[in-house]
Amino acid sequence: MRRAIFPATFDPIHLGHCDIARRAARLFDEVVVGVYDRPLKRLLFSAEERLAMAREALKDIPNVRVEIYTGLTVDFARWVEAQAIVRGLRVFSDFELEFRMALANHRLAPEIEVVCLISGEQYMHIASSTVREIASLGGDVSSMVPPNVEKALVAHFEKLGDDAPGSVDMVSLRD
Repeated sequence: MRRAIFPATFDPIHLGHCDIARRAARLFDEVVVGVYDRPLKRLLFSAEERLAMAREALKDIPNVRVEIYTGLTVDFARWVEAQAIVRGLRVFSDFELEFRMALANHRLAPEIEVVCLISGEQYMHIASSTVREIASLGGDVSSMVPPNVEKALVAHFEKLGDDAPGSVDMVSLRD
């Protein structure tokens, strides 16, 4: 069986992630979407919330399952007996980071291949950080995320009220 992992923080999962998972599912017998539980960045949602959102968003793809993982990505790949790590590339700056990570992962686990899929044109502008920022400012993210994620974002920021914009790192959408 050809199995791959698709690891990320998914804070939150967006339509670009769903597209990569769907396309990877056509290439592999099984894709295990790995929700990383403790990244070194400020998170909007807990690991359990991110897991639930990803499971709901990807439930219609029969050969995709979603799991939480911790530690090294290559260790997670070995644990689920994956032969490949799938990554998505949107813009040129993604390539440099992904290239360095692929080299490091190859050094740690030469038996595991890294497969990069280029984002679909309609998803190249979508990043979780952008989704968080737009949602925190009350903007419409319905064209960027699955319906369950949109509901979770609205509920999260409604609960925060006026403090919502201060709860995410801002890039430039307010300027």
